[in-house]
Amino acid sequence: MSSGERSVAKPVTVRDFHSKKERGEKLVLCTAYDALFGRLVDESGVDGILVGDSVGMVHAGFSSTLPVTLDQMIYHGAAARRGVTRAMLIIDMPFLTYQVSVDDALRNCGRVMQETLAQGVKLEGGTDEVVAAIRGVTRLGVPVMGHLGFTPQSVHALGGFRVQGRTSDDAARLIDEARRVEDAGAFAIVLELLPADVAAEVSGAVAIPTIGIGAGASCDGQVLVLPDLLGLNDRFNPKFLKRYASLAGDVRAAVQRFAEDVRAGRYPDGDHSF
Repeated sequence: MSSGERSVAKPVTVRDFHSKKERGEKLVLCTAYDALFGRLVDESGVDGILVGDSVGMVHAGFSSTLPVTLDQMIYHGAAARRGVTRAMLIIDMPFLTYQVSVDDALRNCGRVMQETLAQGVKLEGGTDEVVAAIRGVTRLGVPVMGHLGFTPQSVHALGGFRVQGRTSDDAARLIDEARRVEDAGAFAIVLELLPADVAAEVSGAVAIPTIGIGAGASCDGQVLVLPDLLGLNDRFNPKFLKRYASLAGDVRAAVQRFAEDVRAGRYPDGDHSF
């Protein structure tokens, strides 16, 4: 390879997700919603980048993910795509884009794949309607990631942001749903807000990888929302979250220093003027 050439990492695929589970290697995923953070997260070496409908809460200020629209997810997915070259890029399908009918799911998931150039979509839930949508979309040739446990689009039906699967009946239902989602063709399943022992049972009941968020260490991988991980969203303090930076304070301090320099006439100075 000449000095003018750079090696390009091979893109992560569904096969890599499966291979890592078979080898017992943990998968690492993170959210990103734009080209800048998509590039930075991609360069960090994660396996997957999830453009989550959590964008509605962490960037738009909504109290839930329900107001997020298909067009908004396509906008953010396409933006992230322009920064991501290696990690597998997966887009959340928002509320009402796949639950009403299989035809809706096919049309909307197909549109997301076509307009964002993502490598997969994520659908929440294990109901008959969602399982039918997963089956139809995967037959279309679109990789689907499932999502069980606490499903944010069902926040009101679940009684708020609460840990799921605490009873034996609920745990048995989750295992059954995970198997049905797998049988429908999903390549992986996010498990959110589950007791660690229940998540371990679900992970052992399916051959596809499970990706935990607030679901203990026995999942086949983990995902965190980027602003939470970075400490930008410093008002959000769930038990499962470990912050790896405290950037909210850095942002405030930097903007305050900028304001002080402007007001004192120190910026722009000769070094920053043409």
